Amino acid sequence: MIPTVAVTRYVTPLREGGSLPGIVEADDLGTYVCKFRGAGQGIRVLVAEVVVAGLAERIGLRTPRLVALELDPQIARYEADEEVQDLLNASAGLNLGADFLPGSFGFDGHVPSDSTDPARVLWLDAFVANVDRSWRNPNLLLWHGNLWVIDHGASLYFHHGWAGGVGDPVRFAGQAWSADDHVFREHADELPGVDAELRNLLSPTAFADLLADVPDDWLEPVPGAEDPEALRAAYVDFLTARLGSRAWLPRAAA
Repeated sequence: MIPTVAVTRYVTPLREGGSLPGIVEADDLGTYVCKFRGAGQGIRVLVAEVVVAGLAERIGLRTPRLVALELDPQIARYEADEEVQDLLNASAGLNLGADFLPGSFGFDGHVPSDSTDPARVLWLDAFVANVDRSWRNPNLLLWHGNLWVIDHGASLYFHHGWAGGVGDPVRFAGQAWSADDHVFREHADELPGVDAELRNLLSPTAFADLLADVPDDWLEPVPGAEDPEALRAAYVDFLTARLGSRAWLPRAAA
């Protein structure tokens, strides 16, 4: 599983994020962007963050190192902002931390002309059905001259429908995905070649390895998958089914 460290100080909120993530310091002397389990988007967003970040690394993209952040709600006592206090009190236990990249800045539209990153990002977002990589919110950083992908919580939408039980992986496998609003939509014509390469980097075994990184505490039981291992297997089934289809590739690349 991803390493666990303890939050020692809440530094400041990041109010540009709808879920009010915050900068925190931890007992490993690291500084992290914390995604809180008590935020309105729910704990499954943390699962998506871990799985998709792992997929990004597998296909050669850069994404910040992740940790599980153990939060003692006593930290909330020192916060004057009532909204932050409420969030901290609702987030006792394990939260998600992404390594803070000091000096990074938001994506400005420029990538090196020989970079394959844009097409890989587009492929990844299509594969995981990410709906949050538009110019309104690119979720991309530039750091030391390289492109970094961040904020994957809007991916794997299928798990938000599991309240009544695990659904049908085949349905997700065939679900189309549109690149019309994507920041890299002009790279859709590169997808056939990228698709052939990236599929070979993924497999059911790779998916199982990624799900093993998710803490049990974030895998809430649903009908048909009442324990963490069963839930991990359900995610593997959905990702494996998606990998076996090409129906989700944007039409421009079909």
